[in-house]
Amino acid sequence: MAGKKMLGLLLTNFQDSYIPELTTQRTFSSIPFGAKYRLIDFSLSNMVNSGVSKIGIVTKNNYLSLMDHIGSGKAWNLSRRRGGLTFLPPFENTGDMYNTFVQTIDAIRDFIEHSYEDYVLISSSMSVVNMDFQQMMSAHLKTNADITICFRNRPLSKNPTSEQVVFSLDKNSRVSEVLVNPRTVDSADCMMNTAIVKKDLLFEIVSDCVSRGKFDFARDVIQGNVKRYNVYGYEVKGYCSEIDSIQSYFKANMDLLDPDVREELFNMRNPIYTKVRDDMPTKYGLNSSVKNSLVSPGCTIEGEVENSIIFKGVHIARGAKISNCIIMQDCMIGEDTTLNYVVCDKDVVVSPKRMLCGIDSYPVCISKKSIV
Repeated sequence: MAGKKMLGLLLTNFQDSYIPELTTQRTFSSIPFGAKYRLIDFSLSNMVNSGVSKIGIVTKNNYLSLMDHIGSGKAWNLSRRRGGLTFLPPFENTGDMYNTFVQTIDAIRDFIEHSYEDYVLISSSMSVVNMDFQQMMSAHLKTNADITICFRNRPLSKNPTSEQVVFSLDKNSRVSEVLVNPRTVDSADCMMNTAIVKKDLLFEIVSDCVSRGKFDFARDVIQGNVKRYNVYGYEVKGYCSEIDSIQSYFKANMDLLDPDVREELFNMRNPIYTKVRDDMPTKYGLNSSVKNSLVSPGCTIEGEVENSIIFKGVHIARGAKISNCIIMQDCMIGEDTTLNYVVCDKDVVVSPKRMLCGIDSYPVCISKKSIV
């Protein structure tokens, strides 16, 4: 199987600045999503479903919740004697903390070198997608590519919170030009943070970048080498959401209210695994009302819920009206409270008779363990 030739690397912290509202006390990869998942579950499950049996999770800071969620990797069948899961600490060989992609690969060089796999699959947790990396690997081998990078065609943001890297491709999907944050196009083939590269070539590129004082993935590794190496694009089709802001995070959660999106994202052939927390069924009060929402077990709902994502252990009191909201684990919503376009992080307490309202392009976000 092609997937068995790949070593998986998951970069978990490099997007923390994209959603500061939710990453002050956790890594980007451990942000809760879709009523019971974490963002890392998608990339990690895609790797496992594609036959990748050795995965390194690269951490940097605030990774306690991530380690608690992943544990030994048993939920992903990665708790094994050979291969399996390895957490990689946030320090270089010199003892300094790494901050860039090139520094990261250089710091974990020993881990990669001692792996028997010939190819390295590098990904982050930005993409909410269900995809088969074996097909990507097959395309990589078929085209004799040096580097294969995922891309998808999408509209460009007018006010991006992260770099937008745009590809120009020939008829064979070879990348001929790379632009960073172009301002002359409305939509384009945009690079995603997933790539396949041969292990020896990865070391060659990283060593060259280090010697030249270049450390950025998009500008130095890809844009700087697009003429030197055979860089190919692999188009991701079907549902895919790139999480790079609180707005895109909110929209991706709301997309799950569409049955077609749920069917495509959580199909039985390639399941998305997560840590299981057993709980009692949700209790609904006599006057409660729930419409078009995802509600996890262990909740108590006595008020009204509409178009919302409700995580485990949430208590919504009588008279409360929740619409277009994301309410994370163990939140307490008081009586006669009205919330509209609100994201409540874990363990938030909203006192009775409060009213909070945002809009779909700018939802109100309440920090973890806050009391409103």
